[in-house]
Order: sequence, then C-alpha cells, then structure tokens
Amino acid sequence: MKQDYIIPRNLLDGLDAFLRVAEHRSFRAAAEDLGVSPSAISQTIRQMEDRIGVPLFIRTTRSVGLTEAGLRFHAQAVPAWASLNAAWADARTLGARPSGLLRLNMPRAVVRLVIEPILADFCAAYPDIDVEIIAEDAIIDLAASGHDAGIRIGELLEADMISVRLSTPFRYVVVATPDYFESHGRPQTLADLKSHNCIRQRLSGSGGLFPWRFSDGNRSVEVNVKGRIIVNDYSTVGALVERGLGLAQISGPLVEQQIADGRLETVLDHLAPTSPGLFLHYPGHAQVLPKLRAFIDFLKAAMADGRLPQLHQ
Repeated sequence: MKQDYIIPRNLLDGLDAFLRVAEHRSFRAAAEDLGVSPSAISQTIRQMEDRIGVPLFIRTTRSVGLTEAGLRFHAQAVPAWASLNAAWADARTLGARPSGLLRLNMPRAVVRLVIEPILADFCAAYPDIDVEIIAEDAIIDLAASGHDAGIRIGELLEADMISVRLSTPFRYVVVATPDYFESHGRPQTLADLKSHNCIRQRLSGSGGLFPWRFSDGNRSVEVNVKGRIIVNDYSTVGALVERGLGLAQISGPLVEQQIADGRLETVLDHLAPTSPGLFLHYPGHAQVLPKLRAFIDFLKAAMADGRLPQLHQ
C-alpha cells in the first residue's frame, strides 16, 4: 500500500539562526553575525520551536543553553548544514565556470568522425571538464538518462531539442567491394536487391529491422531487403561491407574515404535518399551549464577553422 509522504514546509527556515545562537550561546551575538536585530533572531527561533513542537533553548536573563531536544537537534543539524553548504557551493561552481562531467551520447560511428579529431584539444583547453562518451545507436531521452547533449542525424531529432548543425546534408549510399560486385553483379533496380546478400541493421529498443529507404523522384520508397548478417550499429555495418560480406546502405560520410580510395563502390545512386545532416542536440538554452556551452563553442570553432572534418556526401 502506498504511504503518504509529506515534506514539511519551510523545513530549513531559521536553521542558520539556530546554529549561530547555539554556537555563541547568545541571541545578541548571533544577531550581530547575521546582521539583524536580537528581536528578529528571537522571533525566528520561536517560530522554529513552534514548527518542531518542542523548546530548543533554555533562556534566562544571564545565559542561553540548549535543551535536550536542542542538543540532539544540534548534533545532527551541524553536519547536515555543512553538507548543504558544500552542495550549494559545488552546484554554484558548475554554473560559474566550465567544469564537471560532460556526458555525451552518440552513435559509435560518430565518435570517430566528430569526437576523436577534437577530443585531445578540448581536454587540454578545459582541464576542469571530464568527458564521458556513451557510444550507442539507440535513440534515448537525454534528460531522463542524465546526458548533457547528444549527436544524431536530423531526421531523428525531437522537436523540442535545441540543435547545432555539424554537417551539410548527405546521402545514404548503397555500397559493396569491387570483388563483391564482380562475383554477384551490380543491382540496377530496387527489385534486383532481392538477389543480393544485404547487411541489415536492427533497431535498438524496438527490435525491428531498419528498412532500406530510397527516393524515387518525389516519392519515398522502403525496401525490406534480405541477408544473412544482422548487426546493431553503423560501425559494424561499415566494417563488414569492407570485408566483402554483402551490400550495405549507410550514410555517405562514414564511407567517404573508402569510396575515394576505391575500396568500396556505390550502386543505385539515382535513388539515394538525403538526410538533413548531423546535429548536436540538447534540451534547452536555459539549462545549458558552462561545461556544455564551452563544448558547443569549441565545436563551432573547430568546424570554422578546419580541425573538424567537413562531413558531406
């Protein structure tokens, strides 16, 4: 059975005043510490005692002492108050300068394209920022999972995300090795794909398989291809297609160099669909801590001066 859980209102009101009076054993000295009148301190303590329901101090015309309840309360309140002050200071530090743990989520293949070229320079520029990279192809809720930002292709972004473009639009290409095409022929139409071994990718979370998408004029076409190999991330798709294990449909930037070197060749180029591109995304401007702002600015500068490869296809 679910129990009612009620947090008392104004739980911490007067705690600082209580600790000052207990330290000095004087309402006047506590008032001087806090820059208020003795009567204000006295009223604050009375209100606190009313909320707790028990006297905390023994007052005479000559001295101030703690009751048994006050002693017990003081023994636990001192370390708790110190912890609260430390937590306050720690949180303020994260808001004052770039520091803390920056948690980034992105597909494994994107780490090589975007993060590896700049990570060393970023860490050198911001020694107080630790970077955690969670490499996965699954689409996640950034806020619920505790990530500061993610990198995804544009068609997968939620509408309420703030985004920073990292690439121009690019095509999804169908590729294989020259040896594969020599042995199995080159598909000329979408129907020809039925006779080829296509390396497929499973959707993280739902468990379904990615259909291959094509653009036929103004019409989008999905093809459920067949193949003996199924993987769950783009990096593995790229590695296996290079080994001649079949055809693969993959984003152009991931295989740009292999195509340029002749290790892979494309087919069905006239039907290749276009993605909006790659984006850094995060929940909102008001929630951006200095550590994330530093990373965003660093990324933009790296793109502007050529340290980050131009991603296009």
